[in-house]
Amino acid sequence: MLGDSSQIGMADLRIEIAGMRFRNPVFTAAGPTSRDGMTLLNAAAGGAGGLVAKTVSVKPADVPKPNMAALGSGRRESRRGILNAELWSELPIERWLEKEYEIALGSGLPVIASVGYTPEEVSEIAPKIQAKGVNAIEFSTHYVGGHVEIAKALRDSVDIPIFVKLSPKVDVAKIAKDLEPIVDGIVGINTYGPVLRIDIETGKPVLGSDLGEGWMSGASLKPIAMRCIADIARSVSKPVIAVGGVTTGEDAIEFMMAGASAVEVCTAAILQGDTVYGQIVGEMGKWLDEHGYDSVNAIRGTALKHLDKGVKLKPPPKVDLEKCTRCGLCPKSCVYHAINLDKGKGTFSIDSEKCEGCGMCVSVCPYFALSLE
Repeated sequence: MLGDSSQIGMADLRIEIAGMRFRNPVFTAAGPTSRDGMTLLNAAAGGAGGLVAKTVSVKPADVPKPNMAALGSGRRESRRGILNAELWSELPIERWLEKEYEIALGSGLPVIASVGYTPEEVSEIAPKIQAKGVNAIEFSTHYVGGHVEIAKALRDSVDIPIFVKLSPKVDVAKIAKDLEPIVDGIVGINTYGPVLRIDIETGKPVLGSDLGEGWMSGASLKPIAMRCIADIARSVSKPVIAVGGVTTGEDAIEFMMAGASAVEVCTAAILQGDTVYGQIVGEMGKWLDEHGYDSVNAIRGTALKHLDKGVKLKPPPKVDLEKCTRCGLCPKSCVYHAINLDKGKGTFSIDSEKCEGCGMCVSVCPYFALSLE
């Protein structure tokens, strides 16, 4: 296994949620990359700070094949995210109870089981899962709704921390507020859908589910997840765990500024492998060090005050010519033709009469050379 990834750089990345201590705030998410005990051990070795297992229910899932595809053709499209027709665990609950949870617990990290879906089902299996020694239980309402009823059934069944995972298709702030007295934390969000993609070479859907429909995850989901996390964090005082499009350390930092205490990762691990957890942790540590933070906890929720006030920026953008490499991305993005760049002479200027202050050039600059006051 990797060393203690709480101390990459100088900033302290350790966190505590519902009495559980984690070496860093980057967890696995329920899905293919947490499908059994060995997969979870591999994630721990790759640098994850906490392990969330794949969702189990009273019966194993009959997962359609094929069940995963990039958002579009080509390698570049996979970076935007994926479509999936995944369900809960295809392994029977007995297998998890006999073997898989014990293997995952061997990592020494906190293990959070995931259960679904009805009140009757979670009441039946949750006590058995708790008896295997897991540290907490997450429950998903992605397919059935009934959040409060499921939460109450789970709360009555176990005495370890419980977390609800919310769908982006509900009023997350209201549901979180309704559940706050029952649960120990809120996880958001599940994948978004249903969605559809057609293979234009065959005219057939790329997924093998009914109607070829699936759910979207990955980088393209992040703005939806970010809004949901901010809404939840402003509505409740319980810990919030973010999932949806975490690909880099900067993504994780952004979610924590929006109020998350930790993040879960799935699609990035599908596309990049187990070492992505440690990569994200390392990038978080580097960012915190560079920005003078002693602890990751210091940034949690720092963006929320700005959401209430709104942002009033004055054009044109300021240019740091020492950072600017004259790469040419910003003039391409300027629909108002306000940016003048001569690569040959190395000159750069912005026409204040033409600039509308839209902010696009600031957002595309990879060197942070542009800024709006």
